[in-house]
Order: sequence, then C-alpha cells, then structure tokens
Amino acid sequence: MQKSVRAQVIDWRAAHVAVAAAAARAEALGVKVNIAVVDSGGNLAGFLRMPGAFLPSIDIAIDKAWTAAGFGFPTIDAPAILAGLPENVRAGLAGRPRVTFFGGGVPIRDGDALIGGIGVSGGSDEQDHDCALAGIAALEAAA
Repeated sequence: MQKSVRAQVIDWRAAHVAVAAAAARAEALGVKVNIAVVDSGGNLAGFLRMPGAFLPSIDIAIDKAWTAAGFGFPTIDAPAILAGLPENVRAGLAGRPRVTFFGGGVPIRDGDALIGGIGVSGGSDEQDHDCALAGIAALEAAA
C-alpha cells in the first residue's frame, strides 16, 4: 500500500504575482477589493486588502478562492455548470460553509495540475472575475 502521494501547490512567488496583478486591475477599474490565493488544499497562500475594501469581503474573497480550487471551475460559471443537477443537490452545495457561487473565484493551474485558486471580492461579479483573470494572466505571462 502506498502511504502518500505528491501534491502540487502554488509557490508563494506565484501567489504574490497573481495578487499584485489582480490588485493592479482593480485599481484600473476603480474598485477596492480583497484578493486571496489558496493552494490546492485550500490553504491561504497570499492575501491583500486594498484600503477601503469592504471588511466582509475578506472572508468572501478567501471563500471564492477556496471554492475555485475545490471545484476546479470559475465561480462565475457555477450556475451554468450546476444547472443540470437536481435542486436539492444545488441547494445543498450552495449551503455548505465556504462554498460560494458568485463571480470572482478562478482556479489556478500549472499545465494539467490544479495548484490553487484566486478569489477577488469587493466589486461586481464581473469586476471581481475580471480582476481574478488578470491574476491568472500574469501567472501565464510569467511562465
């Protein structure tokens, strides 16, 4: 019996790059946001709160990153992805602690490996998603 497996997680340097790029995009959009990056196990790897961002959005950003890392799809796509499931399953998933299905969470991949997620909260769903995508784009550009 094998006792362990290797797990790939986002490096702190990559988390920093993603957070900085998401913050720069938020600044360009004129919104104040909280930005979280988690590793593939859902552990916080990077965080930034722009001065003036909503305090409740701190936990929401972390939850968006956690949800994206856990499910492997952008949180803004959740309604379409989950639409075919029975209502009780959708309601059960949405009622779980930390699970959030509104825009701003995007999984982070290294090739085929899911290595974490980024979550942004403080703007509209579309603004948060846009900022998270800016973080992903910065990682791809740095690769």
